[in-house]
Amino acid sequence: MHSSAQLPTPTSRWEELTKIQPNPAQLDNIKAQLDLVLLALEALAGIGSEAMLQAAAQLNLESKIPDRVALWRLRQSNPLRKGEGGRKKLDVEEARSLVLISCYLAKQHQEVIRRAVALLEQVTYNNEPPHKAALLGDYIDAFSNTYQERMEEDENVSTDVLTQLALKLLIDLLFYSSAGGHRRLWLALLDRSK
Repeated sequence: MHSSAQLPTPTSRWEELTKIQPNPAQLDNIKAQLDLVLLALEALAGIGSEAMLQAAAQLNLESKIPDRVALWRLRQSNPLRKGEGGRKKLDVEEARSLVLISCYLAKQHQEVIRRAVALLEQVTYNNEPPHKAALLGDYIDAFSNTYQERMEEDENVSTDVLTQLALKLLIDLLFYSSAGGHRRLWLALLDRSK
């Protein structure tokens, strides 16, 4: 029989993971992915910067994200975003803070995420377009409109590509809203940034 002292706790595994130092190119990809995860949450659950700041406060992350300006600068650090001038660099602790906030909010809105994924399974099974389900149609439209409004490559991205991106992020959110979601998101960010 193993004693509990021999098994790593979820927190220690998270601490261990965050000791991995992504290189600058990986951090650029992580910035883009984190912003897209938050954009998907915004589009599906209607959350805004106020909910993100409240989550930061509840998670004791105010030192990293103290106000709306700091949050905006972190999100604006996404290299896909429109904007001129130098972009803020994202450090590992800031990336970690955004991961914790994203998963906290996903967990808070787990019910709507589950409902949307169930609808996606249903329309896929029936070979119907996702827009047939009102919740999915509203989500895809909100995601696509916000993406085109904020990102540089809006003229080059087709509606189909944005729909596929929105649906992929929706499925990802289901995993990030579960227990240990922050660990899954961090591992996915590291994996996708290679």
